Amino acid sequence: MREKSHWHALCPGSFDELLGGGSGSATVEALWASERSWRLLVVRALLDSAASASTGPLPPLTDGWRLLARATAQRAAERVLSYPTVGVWAAHTLRRLRGTAEDETPLWAETGHLHAIAASAAVLAGLEFRTVIPVRQNWAVLPAIGAMRVPGPETWSVAEVTSSREGVRIAGHPLTGPRWHALTELRAEGCALILDHTDPYRALRGAASEEPVDDTADWQGLFGEAWEILRGTDAEETRALAGGLVALVPRPRAERFRPHSASSGEAFGAALASVPDDGEQLAATLVHEFQHNKLSAFMHLYTLHEDRSAQLHYAPWRDDPRPLGGLLQGVYAFLGVTGFWRRRGHPLGQFEFALWRTQTAHALSAIGTAGGLTDLGRRLVAELSARLGPWLHEAVDDAVRAAAELAVADHRATWRAYHLRPDAQEVRAMAEAWSRGDSLVLPAGEPALAPGLPGRGFDTRAVLLRWLLADPAGFDRLRDDPGATVSGARPEDVALVTGREAEALRTCHRRIVRGDGDPETWVGLGLGASASGDSAGAGLLAHPELVMALHAQLGGRADPLELGRAVAGADTATRHRTGALGRL
Repeated sequence: MREKSHWHALCPGSFDELLGGGSGSATVEALWASERSWRLLVVRALLDSAASASTGPLPPLTDGWRLLARATAQRAAERVLSYPTVGVWAAHTLRRLRGTAEDETPLWAETGHLHAIAASAAVLAGLEFRTVIPVRQNWAVLPAIGAMRVPGPETWSVAEVTSSREGVRIAGHPLTGPRWHALTELRAEGCALILDHTDPYRALRGAASEEPVDDTADWQGLFGEAWEILRGTDAEETRALAGGLVALVPRPRAERFRPHSASSGEAFGAALASVPDDGEQLAATLVHEFQHNKLSAFMHLYTLHEDRSAQLHYAPWRDDPRPLGGLLQGVYAFLGVTGFWRRRGHPLGQFEFALWRTQTAHALSAIGTAGGLTDLGRRLVAELSARLGPWLHEAVDDAVRAAAELAVADHRATWRAYHLRPDAQEVRAMAEAWSRGDSLVLPAGEPALAPGLPGRGFDTRAVLLRWLLADPAGFDRLRDDPGATVSGARPEDVALVTGREAEALRTCHRRIVRGDGDPETWVGLGLGASASGDSAGAGLLAHPELVMALHAQLGGRADPLELGRAVAGADTATRHRTGALGRL
């Protein structure tokens, strides 16, 4: 395959669209062209690195490359070469060849996946051929087409693929019958996605086992609902999404209001998603992951950050600290998510809009003060901030806004409680001042980042709020045993989200006093105190890690609310003294 060398660049219109978080169909076509070249470069590097590697029971890789070259002369084969999982395979296998990644899969099966890719391309091109492809755990996969079950005693083996006038056969079996699992195409007006449940690289993080899906009709119904919703929003953005996404990787159903989704910079055109609660949730997921796809492709062309410090940051949509690149990906995706929910007027839609506009604005502000951005990265942040700015002033229902504010405060404080550690010497000095009856003085420096292991999702109370807003009857059924429905939820969480703050405060206070105060309980105490008008809430929510450390230093003898009030007073004094507006 010979490619004419040329540089990829975006026209000014597409460049500006992407900087502002949007895109049109022409912009997506340009991204596809650049991603094709990127993929060919990675495959070429893989072949060079694998020149001396064993091919095991498979033919030489040059045979697969020649078949692929024959097939790509036919336009239909481009579907395979540009298929998202090909990018994951190439990048993952190249890392294995260079010794920067490990996997239990035999290396010959990883490199030999090239023969399966070439076979798929040749099938679509209508060529006659004969080749051999890897068989993983009794499955022989033709990427973008389907998989054949090949029973046998070995975990790793090979199967012959032939294509003639009589048709295509794998291990002697035609592409019909119960052994063959063709991929389903989800269709809606103006869009089609392959529902890929067989490709070994569909998990977007390396190889995965085949898991044929039986409920494809359910997925078709959900996709139809999602697409109708998307078509009712921004028409040009929706056409761009239809041209950008080609594959949806299904995962098992997650807990309600806790969908799981993912994408990869190595798999332009793919989105992984758990079975959604409904079409609306799937629509939001597609928007979310398409935003990631676009920014990843943009970052293959342009450099947005050069952060060599490995510094980690607070990401308001994650439980774990994130590097600068991950934070950029997050604000880009959640700008799209915010825009989606902005057009949904029901209570849950208003809640998601109010929540994500606030969290995205917070993250954009944090990125703006962080080092490591290039000039183009700073321009991206400025463009996204300008687009988001007017949304911050749009009205939402008062009760919904209060629910979003609770979720925001909860997530930020819980993140601090788990991941920040104040200086031990300064904590001892504060404990001594407390024991003397002196006013407290906040530590001069910022607490250190020491990522902890959360006991539950930081979104637990937000999930309860979603239940309350979207399904009040369902919420009533979970009140008595919330943890049975919402993983990690406790009765005091139900009390907090239903306005019974005094009850929640008492429960959290008792737990801390008896020595069972985990970070969620401390933050719950802060939320209850804040809602009750107690100044302790300000200290507990602004500096939970400090109040917790001080309480431990004092041997648990000090009242947690009194400590919260003292820290709040010290925080107020510090801000008055320095003129600061406050900290994270």
